[in-house]
Amino acid sequence: MKFRHVRAIAVFGIAIVALTGARGSNGASCGGSSHSSSSSSGGSSSGGTSSGSSGSDSTSGTSGTSSSSGGTTTTGGSSRDKAERDIRIDSCKLDSTGKNLVARLTVTNSGSLDQTYSITMKFNPAAGSSAVAAQARVTGLKVKAGTSQQTEATAPYTGKGDGSEYKECVVSSASKSSL
Repeated sequence: MKFRHVRAIAVFGIAIVALTGARGSNGASCGGSSHSSSSSSGGSSSGGTSSGSSGSDSTSGTSGTSSSSGGTTTTGGSSRDKAERDIRIDSCKLDSTGKNLVARLTVTNSGSLDQTYSITMKFNPAAGSSAVAAQARVTGLKVKAGTSQQTEATAPYTGKGDGSEYKECVVSSASKSSL
């Protein structure tokens, strides 16, 4: 092989590494996140979501951290994941009237710009239960830069019991936009 061919292959290899990011084991993959809160009997919360993650990329490599509480871990991913990382599920339960499923949430905006959040929560029934999944939405939640805000997502309860047939609530979608 001629030297110019070897040089062309080397340049091509460097271009591939630069385009893919060469970020190690989780590279350019679509890292997902799972945000859920499981309930014990009576519908009270026993879990939470990740408290956030941070990371930085540079030409010399990648560094990043992720933290979790309640057994859920978040890693980097799409812009949807970035909004989900800001959401912590504090509790999921049937309200005191017995008419609504309520997810208490804390949304933390650790950025430098004020954000407006839209969140869809899903209340999942236990396996084998005849209950149907329920959804609740929070729209237009404004959170100032560097602060946290608590909110509730509420869905009507159509069951006849104490809400214990719903064992989990999860963030099914979330987005944020700058004000």
